[in-house]
Amino acid sequence: MKPLDPSPRRQFLQHSLIASSALWTVPGAFAEALTATPRQTAGPFYPDNLPLDTDNDLILINDSVTPAVGEITHLTGSVKTTAGSPVRNAVVEIWQADMGGNYIHSGSRGVGEKDGNFQGYGRFLTSSTGEYYFRCIKPTPYLRRTPHIHVAVSIKGKRVLTTQCYIRGHEGNADDFILNRTAENLRDLLLVDYKPLPGSKTGELAARFDMIVGVTQEDE
Repeated sequence: MKPLDPSPRRQFLQHSLIASSALWTVPGAFAEALTATPRQTAGPFYPDNLPLDTDNDLILINDSVTPAVGEITHLTGSVKTTAGSPVRNAVVEIWQADMGGNYIHSGSRGVGEKDGNFQGYGRFLTSSTGEYYFRCIKPTPYLRRTPHIHVAVSIKGKRVLTTQCYIRGHEGNADDFILNRTAENLRDLLLVDYKPLPGSKTGELAARFDMIVGVTQEDE
């Protein structure tokens, strides 16, 4: 895995996360063990060649001023253990299709041309409170799949979770063969609300996907 990109844009986005994390933190102790986030397949389109830009802003590639097509979404969340402890310095990766249903994987074939301005993949190192942040697009349906974003968490170079998150209430969820492999009583843990970003004048969205991983103290 390549080192995380310390570019000024990445640093800005990291600072944005730190400034906003207090808005998302839920105080209080955990009396019982938390339910681990269900695992799901990585699918066939995890990047076969990582892009040169792997920061947490999927909307702009390097120093380009032309954004990707799609509804800009600020995806945040936390990574915690089943005991409720934040997992710091975990690498969170996401990868998703562009508006035409194309992944950046060389074998991906969507219903439209690839968006050359969409990074398609990003990664972020969690903060001391386990928080992460990405700027991406709201996922759209493609082929036989309901809209989703692939997510993975690694600790000290070891993959501890691979999963997917979905749009809560989307009509395609009921027939999605991957989502329906997860026990019905656990599917809610994979569903995400997409809400208008407060103060945005361009219709940007905010979404939050918290993850619980079953790791030991030695793994953290």
